Amino acid sequence: MKTIGLIGGMSWESSVEYYRIINEEVKNRLGGLHSAQCLLYSVNFEEIERFQKEGNWEEAGEMLGNVALSLEKGGADFIVICTNTMHKVIDLIEEKIHIPILHIADATANQIRTSNVHTVGLLGTKYTMEQDFYKGRITSNGIKVLIPDVHEREMINKVIYEELCLGNINQSSRNYYINVIKNLVDKGAEGIILGCTEIGLLVKQEDSKVPLFNTTEIHAIESVNKALQ
Repeated sequence: MKTIGLIGGMSWESSVEYYRIINEEVKNRLGGLHSAQCLLYSVNFEEIERFQKEGNWEEAGEMLGNVALSLEKGGADFIVICTNTMHKVIDLIEEKIHIPILHIADATANQIRTSNVHTVGLLGTKYTMEQDFYKGRITSNGIKVLIPDVHEREMINKVIYEELCLGNINQSSRNYYINVIKNLVDKGAEGIILGCTEIGLLVKQEDSKVPLFNTTEIHAIESVNKALQ
């Protein structure tokens, strides 16, 4: 079994889900008392969020690159960045290390293709929804990506940072997300990417008539696939 290097804390609410899913998946596949071999480096999200607001992506990449290097030195065989948004700086992180990074968008695109879905709606932070670092990775797999309108994007982002990352789950926010999903389906989405690792804490499959692609679950399970190769 390979050792998974997890960069967590962005936010720790979703990092908990990564740790749970990875270990449950290993136990289900191998049985007995088996659990995952993994290292977790949990960063201070306050610092990362400040870099995001300032547009200081280079310094954020420098910080996470050093984290990845620490995991590599600790024995990790590959890296899992437990957040969608910070894949924006994956190139800066890769420059620091000699082990691979399992990209969350690649894992998600593979899952979408196997589901025979060709057009998806994307929910996430405003950075993930509006910039190309994530969408481009999905569209390069022949999948069309739709995003909510400007007002909806602002509210989705607000809920992520001011509620979900703080562990606050509100029914009113769930209802808002469900309505945004319906709007995307009306525009032609055949599935919805939950493209922020906290959104799966709020919205479940029963809230949508089309498939939801929970990136936390997809990424965590793909890391187990890689660890057990």
